[in-house]
Amino acid sequence: MTEMVARRGYRGESVPEAIEAVHTELDSLWEDADFVPEMDRMTFTTAVIEAASNIVQHAEPVAEAPVELGVDISVWSTRLVARVTAFNAKEPFASPPETGLPDDDSESGRGLALIEALVTTVTFERQDATNTWILTRNSTSAA
Repeated sequence: MTEMVARRGYRGESVPEAIEAVHTELDSLWEDADFVPEMDRMTFTTAVIEAASNIVQHAEPVAEAPVELGVDISVWSTRLVARVTAFNAKEPFASPPETGLPDDDSESGRGLALIEALVTTVTFERQDATNTWILTRNSTSAA
């Protein structure tokens, strides 16, 4: 079995400044995982930032406490994994989201389609007041 090469995380209030903190964690992660090809780094980073930004922009709290953003990113020899979580958040959609790009006239819905295009798999889990998107990208190289 392969072993984890590097890991970083962030948890804090879901505010715009949190996105810069996630960027900082990703930059630090790539220093420890410099074997990951640039294209994999770029696409995975974009997907993680898009998922985190969607939480900051759209997540609504279920109670008086604010929504918190959590990001846990790990690098394995052939796989990149991010768990992007909204704590204390309402369910983001009443029915499962549609895949693919929305109509040209649509004002939203492109974020999930972008994320799906950039990673190998996207999984959504909801437990209590916690929404988690698990993004996985198979890397094109081995450590």
